[in-house]
Amino acid sequence: MRDWRVKRRERTRQLIELGGLVVKAGLVDLTDDDRAALYGALLTVADRLRGEERSNALAIWQRKGKRAFEAEKEASTP
Repeated sequence: MRDWRVKRRERTRQLIELGGLVVKAGLVDLTDDDRAALYGALLTVADRLRGEERSNALAIWQRKGKRAFEAEKEASTP
């Protein structure tokens, strides 16, 4: 398969997975699928990551995300 097709499929998969995280976090429902509000929220996160609190924010968000993934995994395991 051509290299550009492989890269395009990888990018498409990444975008689908990232969109799934937005849905999983409940942001689509919480904003009534308001794309401007979602984009604004993501821009706010990006601004925070560009600031002085980057490492602290990332550490907090990573811990929270890992806990959520683990809780979801435990809830789905019979």
